[in-house]
Formats: sequence, C-alpha cells, structure tokens
Amino acid sequence: MPAETSIPVSADALAHSQRVSAFLRAQIQQQGGWLPFSQWMHHVLYAPGLGYYAAGSVKLAEATMAWQPGESQSDAHGSSNSNNSNSNSSHRGALSGDFVTAPQLTPLFGHTLARQALEVLQQADSTNILEFGAGSGALAHSVLSALDSLGFTATYFILEVSADLKLRQQQLLAPWGSRVVWLDRTPSQFSGCILANEVLDAMPVELFAWSEHSDHVLQRGVVSEGEGFQYQDRTAPKALEQAVRARMPYLPGYRSEINLPAEAWVRDLSAWLTKGAAILIDYGFPRHEFFHPQRQRGTLMCHIQHRAHDDVFLAPGLQDITAHVDFTAIAEAAFGAGLEVLGYTSQARFLLNSGLPELLNTLDQTNTKTLAQTHGAVQKLLSEAEMGELFKVMVLSRGLDQVLSGFSRGDRSAQL
Repeated sequence: MPAETSIPVSADALAHSQRVSAFLRAQIQQQGGWLPFSQWMHHVLYAPGLGYYAAGSVKLAEATMAWQPGESQSDAHGSSNSNNSNSNSSHRGALSGDFVTAPQLTPLFGHTLARQALEVLQQADSTNILEFGAGSGALAHSVLSALDSLGFTATYFILEVSADLKLRQQQLLAPWGSRVVWLDRTPSQFSGCILANEVLDAMPVELFAWSEHSDHVLQRGVVSEGEGFQYQDRTAPKALEQAVRARMPYLPGYRSEINLPAEAWVRDLSAWLTKGAAILIDYGFPRHEFFHPQRQRGTLMCHIQHRAHDDVFLAPGLQDITAHVDFTAIAEAAFGAGLEVLGYTSQARFLLNSGLPELLNTLDQTNTKTLAQTHGAVQKLLSEAEMGELFKVMVLSRGLDQVLSGFSRGDRSAQL
C-alpha cells in the first residue's frame, strides 16, 4: 500500500484534494461524526465540482492510444499494465493517467462488441444505442465505425456524469455530428441496445464486517482522524443485516461490500427498457466466488498513477475507487424486475464467440509492427492472467428470444 508521500502530485492537485477532504469532514460532522462508507465513496467520486468523476480529476490513459478518428482498425494499438486483482494490481494501472479501459487498448474491442450490439438492434427493430459512462469516447467511435462498415446506421446516445469526459467525448466524436446525442438523464422509454462498460464497479458500495466474536453484522463507516480519515464500525441497520445474511454465512472478521446502487440501477433499467438488451461488462464474480472465505478483505480497490492499492483514504478526489461486481446480485435484481438474463460468461469467451479472431485476421499482415502491437492488446483482452477471465459479460434483456452469438459457447448463467 503506497504511502501518500510516494504519490507525486502537483500543487494544484494537492490543493484540490485538500478541498475535497475539507468537504468530507464537513459531511461527517453534519452526520454526527460518522458517515456510512457508501455516502463517503459517493462524495469522493461524484460530489459536484469536487469528486473524482465530477471535477475533471479522472484520468484515462492517452499515450497508449495512437489511433485517431478516421484511421482504420489496422492503424490502432495500445497497451496497459493488466494483472489479476488478487495480486493487488489491475488493468487500470495505466501507462499514462490513472487507468486504461478495454476500448482504449484497441478498437477491435469495440468492433467486436458492435457485432453483438447489431444482433440486439436487429431483434429489437431499433437503431438506438445508449452508452452509460462513455469514458474517452473510444468505444462509441469504434462501435459506430464498425456498424457503418456493416451497412448499419445507428444513433448513439451517451449518459455521462463527468463534465471533463463529456468534453473529451464531444471532441473525439465530433465527426459523427448529430448521430451522437448526450443525455442528462435516463430516457422515459428506450428500445435498442444499452452498453455499460465498467459502470457498475464505480457505484458507491456499502461496506460490512462480521463481528470477530459473534454473528453480528457491522456497517463500516468513516470518521475524521486529524487531517485524515479512518474506518469505524457500528451495528448494521436491519436492511443491510438482512442483505448480508441472505448472501453469505457467518465468517468471523470477514468484511466485504454490497453494491445496492447497482441493483437499483438494474431495477430502474427495467422501468424504461421497452425492448432490447443491456450489455454489461465489468470485473466480478458469481456470488459463491465473490464471498469466498479466502476473499476475506473484500474487493475494494483504488487506482492512481499506474498503481492499484486498497488505501481508500489516500489523496481524496485524486484517485478512482472501485469494487468488483456480484453478478448473482445483478441477475437477481434483473429477474425481480421482470428482465431476462440472456447470457453470462467471461470476457474472453464473449469476444471469441463474437468474432474477434476473424477481425484480427482482416488486419494488414504486412505491417508487422502494428500487427504485433494489436496482438499484444488482444492478448490482454483474452488472457486469463489479465482481463480475459476477471472481466465478465452479462446481457439483460426484454422482448428478445434468440440466443446471442456472444454466448453460443461457454455460457455460465447456470453458475449464478
């Protein structure tokens, strides 16, 4: 776990973090000196003008992307540091910035995803795509490019909470003109394909702990400690206690997370999705793996300047904070809201089923340097030691009845 002094930051960044800390201390004081971690995480990430995603602090890797709008997929390449989270590192440890996402590694990710999106759009009889949290805009650009090459003209909606990222998206996607539309809120009705790549993991989670000496559920909160912060546990409210007991047995001293906002997001999705599907891509596990006895410290992780660590109180406002997804909870929320789970599998299997090898074979085989770089990026997407197994893909649907190609082999829905 890095000490704060080992993270070099500019004077402006340090001043911003101090403003965030002052805001957090005020919130804690207003709540009587103790703030549930879910509220603390929400403020750190999303407080207007201050939070990591709301104040322009979020930094996606840029130097890794040589590809620009208008270039063919054979001209695109990228790289990242990408290891299994159990080794206390992850794909978000970017070469430049704080993290890199799959669409930035290579546009082949988006081109492959576009094939699956097209199947959804054809079944839903729609031309509409809605992406939540579009990052740099790389996924939107590559999906639109791929669909155009397939003779399909789509309208692409984006719902983005970060003003900084929205500006970057608008610059990158300007060539698409009115075909890209930014929304301020979820639509009242929507038919088509929804994309959510690394969205659920950034939603504020509730932290809990089992008591060391009895089967009592504790809620983890945050208190001020000098100029910093620390955890303090209290007896969990009834609703949280019931949620924990329903998901795992008593394990003395065990602590983990429950992502209630992600489950609420799925229920909200059900209220406005009239026909179509949501493709969710994120790192996580089914419940029996998520609450495995060996995962006794939970999955909470932070990402700052090439580093992945678990010190959530380091440099508030300057680092990303995420938690892995309990995909069983997402499936349960979907079923309870009247949606179907059309498929659940690893990212590697999904990309292979959806035609990534075929797209790779269409590249210019004479451009050996670019070919090697692209193969390296694809290896990171597929490797079990990197993103291929840790990341999962789940599709929630309404009104679709055909098997999607991404789950034609290796569907793991039965494991949920």
